[in-house]
Amino acid sequence: MNTVQITRVDETQWQALADDVVVGHGDVSSRRHDLRYVSIDVWDDAAFQPLAGAMLTALPAPLRTLVPGDDDTGLAARWERAGFVPERREWEYLLSTAVAAESPRPAPGVTILPAGAADEAALRALDREIRAEVEAGPGWHTMPAEVRPGPPGDTLIDPSLYAVAVHRGRYAGLVRVVRGRGPARIGLLAVRAADRRHGLGRSLLAHALHTLHRAGVSAAWAEVDQSRTAATTLVESFGAERTGQVLHLIHP
Repeated sequence: MNTVQITRVDETQWQALADDVVVGHGDVSSRRHDLRYVSIDVWDDAAFQPLAGAMLTALPAPLRTLVPGDDDTGLAARWERAGFVPERREWEYLLSTAVAAESPRPAPGVTILPAGAADEAALRALDREIRAEVEAGPGWHTMPAEVRPGPPGDTLIDPSLYAVAVHRGRYAGLVRVVRGRGPARIGLLAVRAADRRHGLGRSLLAHALHTLHRAGVSAAWAEVDQSRTAATTLVESFGAERTGQVLHLIHP
């Protein structure tokens, strides 16, 4: 193959050509707010590194990419040769909502407010507090939660999507469920640090699955960081089936 030429097609796409034939393309997208994810597809291996180099030069760091756990094409190695390093691995789970067909009982001292029933101001305050705790620890970028872009400083997606756990008279945990075609998605499940180990996470997940079951939705899927033992134990206690894994890589 002759020398690969890279052309930036628009703000989010690049193209690799050899002998005026397209041999690959690259894309960048935002998964949430300032997290940029890049992807590259090539029809000739020689086009991968030139594409990666052009995108890294044009885009501000950090950049991230995803590689499926069954990577049998050496894709992860290609990204690592381009300067990316592993950031985390996630399990992908599929949960049957039938496990929560009966109305679940929250943990002692816990009340669950259904989606849309929470006070919006208090819900936003809880979201900010949980986000601050995560940022002070592993960092929000480690959370599988997908957050759509919104006004600066507004981290809460449509409040009607959130169910809330009330513990000791205050909002202490939340779960967000996103419904579309096929299985629903457990987009976020989080509990304040001071209220953990009181069954709030289990109560929230049981409530979410029961609500979906009543609505005729048979399954939900979720992503869990493999290093978070408590989270993997929780979803697996509901009979969740591991359906795959994803490697996250970052170019800092």
